[in-house]
Amino acid sequence: MIFKVYYQEDQIRNPKREDTKSLYIDAATEVEARALVAENTDHNIEFIEPLEGKFLEYEQENPDYKLTEFNK
Repeated sequence: MIFKVYYQEDQIRNPKREDTKSLYIDAATEVEARALVAENTDHNIEFIEPLEGKFLEYEQENPDYKLTEFNK
């Protein structure tokens, strides 16, 4: 399943809505998606949203859509 992860770039600064970024990740569960991002980045995860059906199709139309892969 594809998840959209909303995050701040680091955990030191106070989160600001304007600085929220997102990435897309393929994982079996939301817990696995959170673990992958936490293990491979210093991001402060705000929210993880599962994407499927029309929601996934809409996101895939965005030119910035790209699945993030981490080396295991």
